[in-house]
Amino acid sequence: MHDQESPENLPDKPAPKPVADESAYSVLKNADFVRYVIGRFVASLGQQMLVVAIDWELYQRTHSALPLAFVGLSLMIPMILCTIPAGHFADVFNRKKIILTSTLIVALASIALTLTSYFSAPIFWIYIILIILGAARTFLWPASAAFVVSLVPRNQFSRAVTFNSGLFQFSSVIGPPAFGAVVALTPHAEEHATAWTVYAINFLASIACFALVAPIKHVHKVKSAEPVSARSLVEGFNFVYKNKIILGVITLDLFAVLLGGTVTILPIYAKDVFHGGASTLSWLRNAMAVGAVICAFVLAHRPPLKKAGKTMLLSVAIFGVATIIFGVANENSFGRWLALPDSFWFWLSFTMLALAGFVDNISVVVRQTLVQILTPDEKRGRVSAVNSLFINTSNELGGFRSGIVAWLFASPTVLGNAAATGAIVSTVTGGIGTILVVLAVAWIWPEIRKYGKLA
Repeated sequence: MHDQESPENLPDKPAPKPVADESAYSVLKNADFVRYVIGRFVASLGQQMLVVAIDWELYQRTHSALPLAFVGLSLMIPMILCTIPAGHFADVFNRKKIILTSTLIVALASIALTLTSYFSAPIFWIYIILIILGAARTFLWPASAAFVVSLVPRNQFSRAVTFNSGLFQFSSVIGPPAFGAVVALTPHAEEHATAWTVYAINFLASIACFALVAPIKHVHKVKSAEPVSARSLVEGFNFVYKNKIILGVITLDLFAVLLGGTVTILPIYAKDVFHGGASTLSWLRNAMAVGAVICAFVLAHRPPLKKAGKTMLLSVAIFGVATIIFGVANENSFGRWLALPDSFWFWLSFTMLALAGFVDNISVVVRQTLVQILTPDEKRGRVSAVNSLFINTSNELGGFRSGIVAWLFASPTVLGNAAATGAIVSTVTGGIGTILVVLAVAWIWPEIRKYGKLA
């Protein structure tokens, strides 16, 4: 563990001197940081709309959980293949150029999705485009994670991560209702199950992000251009394995998201559990982001966490409990015993998703801050790539898991119709698994329980 960075591990560009003003918003005085997070917010908003649109369109066209599972698989494959070179690139090449190039690829992929959806092409092409999108995002994430903290002094790392995460979550709040509004305004969109206008908007958002990030003067200068080798490529994995705290928090998030994620099957809840449409899906997709934004606001106005390790473990445990309650909080589970209106079940489910989003954001801030604090700058790209691989692969693999389980258990029972039964079983078992993971991680890595102030 690196308690302090040695001079040779500091970013190449001299870090700005700490200022006396340590208010919650002092980090926003950094113009480059503000420009960057606004650009990434715009891009994230477009992508939040896009991912909701893809799930909605596929379920509307197929009425099956299986195509939803393959969305996660399509995004996971390029992550596995590209993560190691993406981390190496982020350390030995200009990170800003990697971000800009990846953003342009996302823009081109969005145009391809627009045409595919408009002409109702076979869904096979959607998966091909998702693989391209996954590859671009895999190169973008480690470069972005290492780049954003290099824009601020070390004492503002936690604030920078909090604001960056908060704006991402805010885009998650706006994205789903924006998707619903765009679909509602698109002629015959519901009838033909098309979301081409949403994909076109993501293209414009990517171009706007490119325009905002391009003028940033800060660049990443590599001390020594380390040649590509097997050793240099796997250095990120070696560092994570040797640093027990980083390994533990990444493992915790990986399995929690893998088991507890329900985002992929929310279209089933919207249509077959709560008997709604695109607007219902928008509300459900919005819930976790609402909780996460509230959390970001709370964290931004308080000092760094003093018991970060215990707080993270508790947060993930609450995430698991909230997931279980969300899974059973509907008339399909308790309608025969509790004569409550449909609106009660919906808003209870919304509240549980919001709670899950709140505590999940605590976990995100702790993990991302620890990864950046405990990693020397010349390895941040590769370590961030490993972090991205574990977490984002678990997101997509978790989507695949939830979709497959929902599909396997899709049979009419006392819980309701076939699709509702599968979704409920998938969600509840995932929540139980998340709680078991917390107990295992707390036992295997006691260093996490003992970790103190997040600064």
